[in-house]
Amino acid sequence: MGEPFLQAVPVLQLIENAGFEAYFVGGSVRDHILGRKISDVDIATSAMPEEIKQIFPKTNDVGIEHGTILVHYKGAHYEITTFRSEQNYSDFRRPDKVSFIRSLNEDLQRRDFTMNAMAMDKEGNIIDPFAGKEAINKKEIVTVGNPDERFGEDALRMLRAVRFQSQLSFSIEKHTLDSLAAHCKLLENIAVERKTVEFEKLLMGPARSEAVQLLANSGIIQYLPGLKGHCDEVIQFSGQLRENFQLAESWVLLVFKLGLQHKEIDGFLREWKLPVQKIKRIKQIHSLILHRLENEWNLELVYKAGLEDAISAEIVYASLQNMDVSIGTIRELHERLPIKHRKELDVTGNDVMTWMGKHPGPWLREILEEIERSVINGVVPNEKEKIKKWLSASNLKSGKN
Repeated sequence: MGEPFLQAVPVLQLIENAGFEAYFVGGSVRDHILGRKISDVDIATSAMPEEIKQIFPKTNDVGIEHGTILVHYKGAHYEITTFRSEQNYSDFRRPDKVSFIRSLNEDLQRRDFTMNAMAMDKEGNIIDPFAGKEAINKKEIVTVGNPDERFGEDALRMLRAVRFQSQLSFSIEKHTLDSLAAHCKLLENIAVERKTVEFEKLLMGPARSEAVQLLANSGIIQYLPGLKGHCDEVIQFSGQLRENFQLAESWVLLVFKLGLQHKEIDGFLREWKLPVQKIKRIKQIHSLILHRLENEWNLELVYKAGLEDAISAEIVYASLQNMDVSIGTIRELHERLPIKHRKELDVTGNDVMTWMGKHPGPWLREILEEIERSVINGVVPNEKEKIKKWLSASNLKSGKN
C-alpha cells in the first residue's frame, strides 16, 4: 500500500479510535489492485455525518444529504461518506431515498460494478464480497448483482461500463452486455452533460476504438446527441480513431465521418453542450484540414494556425488519408517564422496612422494584415524603421492593396 493511502491511514485510525469502522473504497482500491496511478482516495465509514464532524474540527458539508463530509486533515482533504443504502430511482439516475446504515457489505452492494465494490482497511487487507478481484483478473466488467436492476437504478452506468472498457482495456461480461443492449433506451433520461463527460473520457482511453464500436453495436449511440441513425458512420469513425489522438482531434474526426458541413458543426457540438472555446478550436482544426486536403503547408498557414492546431490538423488528416503522420514539415516551418503571433509585430496601428497621417478605418486593418503577411514571408524584416521605409516605397502608402 503506497501513497496516497499511507497519508490517509491516520484519518481511518482516528475514526476507528472513536469506535467506528472506516475503509478505503471504490476506484482507488480498484486502481491499487491494477497498479494504476492513484490521485485521491475515498473513505466510507459506519459513522454518521454528525459523528464525523465531532471527530474532525475542520469539515465542509459538501454532500451531507447523501452522507458525504469533506474533512480537512494535515493539509489534505478527504471525502468521507457514511455507509448507505438507496431505494427507488424514479428518474433512472438518483435514488429517491438514501438511508444511512452501519453495514459495509450492504454499502458495497449498492455500487455499480464488482471491481468498484471492494474496500481496503488501514492494513491493506481487501474486503471483496462480490468477487471484484476475480473480475479484475479476468479483465471483465461485471455488475454487482442483477445488471437489469443496476442499469434500471442509474442508466448512466451503461455509458460508464463502456468508458471503463476503453480506459482499462477490459471486456464487458456477457450478461452485463446483454442487459446494456436491452436497456440503453433508458439513457434518454440522462442529462447531456453527464453523457458528454463519459463520452469524452471514453475517447481518451487506450481501447477507444473498440469502445466506440461497442457504442454503435449496442445501440447506445441512438441516445447520444446528434448520433441517432449514424451507426455506420460511427463504426467508420472507430476504425480511424488512433491511440495518439487528443480529445479535440477525436471530435474533429467524428465531425468528418458524419459528413458535417462547416455551418452544421456548431449545432452538433452545441448539442453535446461543449464549451464555446472548445467548439471554436474544433472548427478551426476542421477548416485547416479542408485547406490541407487541397494544399501543402506553408509559412503563412502554419502562422495562422499556430503550432498546436497545425499539428492536430495534420494528425487527423493522416488518419483520414490512411497514412502515417509526419509533422516534421510543420515544425520546420514554425521554427522559420520571423514572428509567431501578431503581438510580436514591431509596429502598431498607431505607428501606421502616424506615418500615413490618416484616421482609423477599415484601411488600417488591411495594411496591418499586409505588413504581417510580408514579415511572415520574409519580404520585409520585422523592424519598425525598415517596415516604415518598405511601406513608404510600396503601393500601400495610399492605403490601397
